[in-house]
Amino acid sequence: MVWGVIAALLANLFFSAGFVIEKRALGKLPPLSAARPAQVLLALLRSPLWIVGAASLGIGFAAQLIVYRTLPLIAAQGLFVTGLVMLLLMSPVFLGEKPSGRERQSMVAILGALLMIVFSLHQSTESISRIAPAPILLALCLPSLAVGILMFLTASRRDRRRHRLPSSGVPYGVSVGFLYGVSSLAIKGVAGLLHLDDLGGTLSSLLSSPYPYLLLCTGSSGLVLSQTALQRCRASLLVPVCTTVTFLFTVITGTVAFSEPLPHEPFRLALRLGGAAMAVTVLLALPRHEPDPEDPEGLATAEEGTEATATPAGPTTGGATTGTSDDRTAAPPVRPRKPDAPLGRTVSATVHPTRQHTPEGRHHDR
Repeated sequence: MVWGVIAALLANLFFSAGFVIEKRALGKLPPLSAARPAQVLLALLRSPLWIVGAASLGIGFAAQLIVYRTLPLIAAQGLFVTGLVMLLLMSPVFLGEKPSGRERQSMVAILGALLMIVFSLHQSTESISRIAPAPILLALCLPSLAVGILMFLTASRRDRRRHRLPSSGVPYGVSVGFLYGVSSLAIKGVAGLLHLDDLGGTLSSLLSSPYPYLLLCTGSSGLVLSQTALQRCRASLLVPVCTTVTFLFTVITGTVAFSEPLPHEPFRLALRLGGAAMAVTVLLALPRHEPDPEDPEGLATAEEGTEATATPAGPTTGGATTGTSDDRTAAPPVRPRKPDAPLGRTVSATVHPTRQHTPEGRHHDR
């Protein structure tokens, strides 16, 4: 159990460092598009800094193999959630992403969740499931992959619309979270079949299982989608959303697929479920949208436009308009128009004083 906790903390460290390094590398690359995966791959491979970040993530995935061989699924995922603390500590220093007060408070709460999960593992004799039935695993993973990719494409198409506010990163985080969740189940399956003393038998077992093919699918699609999302969104916002979805998906579907039991002792069970619930609650409480940019001029224009729309011609008394020209001079309307152009019906307030009226027009004005 001790080696599993150490491996989980190391995996968190390498994952957080990898995300930060890749984010810095993506800031120097041209805009990526998931619709052109070949161009995305070529752009990434031309960046030495991004390759360093990808290598850090690769070490983190290797550490996950040790975690899944030594720790129950829900405990492993609970420990992985605590990697958010490392990311929130790194992002202000290396990315200039200043965490909010709520994000700083979440660090303390997640550390508390970490301690609860670690204490629930102390001197535990729980059985750890190694493999899952292929039909059940595929029935859970294949629809999830389709949902994740569809959500990403829908969010990307919506963001391309003109005059739309920048995305908060939540749709991208949810879609990538589905892919990482499937990847976590596949890594757990690979860990269960891994036997270093029989490499030939291990290779044969892996090739006859669905785990390497799921990893190949999530690796190729997740690479393009995650890097595109990481370039567009703030890492300290995208990663918590992705982590939340990955945790929930892996725990729920993994418990069903691998039939892994929970602790029988009430105290250990309370610590295990309480720590996992606290970690998820903290992630769900984090802000899911970017703060509005400070734009005093834009706010002023919007306020002036509201005033002009509310009282475009002012109150009328006896067919004359009061304060129309002053309001039009002090607060310009949102849409420029000719000051003397009539809007809709011809009224006396919008007609120039020297204009000649026909009897029909005067009768109509009255």
